[in-house]
Amino acid sequence: MPRRIDVIATTISGSVRDWGKVKQIVPLFAGRGENDVHLVAVDSHQEARRTTCELVRSGSRIIISAGGSGTFNSVLEGCYDAQVDLAEVRLGFLRKGSADLIGKVLQMPDQIEPAIEVFVNSIRKNLVVPCDVILAQSAANDSPPRRFVGYGGAEIFGEIPYFTENRFIKYYKGILSQLFGDLGPFFVGTSLALGRRIFRRPGRKRSWMITVDGKAVTAGRFQTMIIVNGDLGPNLPFARGVPLGSGDFWLFTIRDLGLSKIFRQLKHAWDASILEHPDLWGFESFCVKKSLKLQVEDRGAFPINTDGSTMQCRDSVTFQIIGQIRLLAKEVIPGN
Repeated sequence: MPRRIDVIATTISGSVRDWGKVKQIVPLFAGRGENDVHLVAVDSHQEARRTTCELVRSGSRIIISAGGSGTFNSVLEGCYDAQVDLAEVRLGFLRKGSADLIGKVLQMPDQIEPAIEVFVNSIRKNLVVPCDVILAQSAANDSPPRRFVGYGGAEIFGEIPYFTENRFIKYYKGILSQLFGDLGPFFVGTSLALGRRIFRRPGRKRSWMITVDGKAVTAGRFQTMIIVNGDLGPNLPFARGVPLGSGDFWLFTIRDLGLSKIFRQLKHAWDASILEHPDLWGFESFCVKKSLKLQVEDRGAFPINTDGSTMQCRDSVTFQIIGQIRLLAKEVIPGN
């Protein structure tokens, strides 16, 4: 039975080697009997979102994002913009970015040929994983709401996209990914965000109030706040065993314990040993069933990371689950 497959590919994302994947996509699908495959190359996340919306409105129901997390979430936004029944849509993640945590959870290979093989098998057998979609909305309403899956965050995590998401930086990300692997740009972005934080005037540090499901749960200064759908694998191993479609999501915070401890805090966060001694390293976790509100005491502006893209907020930002999207996977993951 013929089926239409639309691939939205960013021209520059991931390693230098990844840049060459785009031209192989259509021939590899054709070699496996899928001849109704249409590739659209885009130069920006905005173009990816707009193109996806047009395709889904015109009847496309199998969309594959070929890029990183920012591209993937822009394609997701385009699916929502189309205002169709998303239960009919199948969304794929062809890994061509610098972290690709969702792609890894879906067990999508990094190499292009086995990845296309997985997509063909997944589409034919309807192997999908339900994934909750999180809506982030600024209290000031001066920035459009964002929908995303994967991870988000504030403070250090909120500032990472500033160093990783403009077009010039896309080129250095490609080189870093080629030299140091797909997490190279993420660690460089984190290091730069941390450096800016260290050299920032002490008076610029902010206090936050955190509300979960309508109840104030904690307050103070934090080095970083991390929001995740669920278990994102060993590269962000906090919500272990939590399915992407569990109907809730998690907030993890690391308190500001001073400059003397920040490097050790981050080290223990990267290898997940922070979970063994949370009080020692100022680590807290909160399961969000309905809504999460992050508010700065000075009611000023601040950036939020929505899995690879920056959202500018003011006063406070609220997160809540607004629905689900079905993601193409190598196999049905137990618990999802």
